[in-house]
Amino acid sequence: MTAPPAAVRRTSRSPAATRALGARLGAAARPGDVIALGGPLGAGKTELARGIARGLGVAEPVASPTFVLVAEHTGRVPLFHVDCYRLAGAEDALAAGILDDRAVEGVTVIEWAERLGAALPLGRLDVAIDGSGNAPRALVLRATDARHAKLLEALS
Repeated sequence: MTAPPAAVRRTSRSPAATRALGARLGAAARPGDVIALGGPLGAGKTELARGIARGLGVAEPVASPTFVLVAEHTGRVPLFHVDCYRLAGAEDALAAGILDDRAVEGVTVIEWAERLGAALPLGRLDVAIDGSGNAPRALVLRATDARHAKLLEALS
């Protein structure tokens, strides 16, 4: 039996392609999965989150939850869409309770995940997105454990 890949690289040439990649991840995601998104402003983190939501069967529109920190959406499992853009650091996140016990019931997608630092769950799928404007996006998806490596299989 071959071990699942620990990391994959993809290129997205449009927001629609970024959403399609996210939909494949969302379709494979299970309760308790954490997907941590990083990249500059305008890289496509929210587009990827929208795709993940579509893959989870979320019917309602998904927008960046910047002003509410966490938006919960109903799909085949709950989606907890977290945006850490306005947080100064992990202390703010912990004080706000954005990573709570409900996360085991659904899939958690965290935009600006790097702002959580050591407060990020150890088991997760990290997605680094590079690019902005009309340029193609380079995505590097890296699993930190075997559970999240299974999500990478959805991209094979």
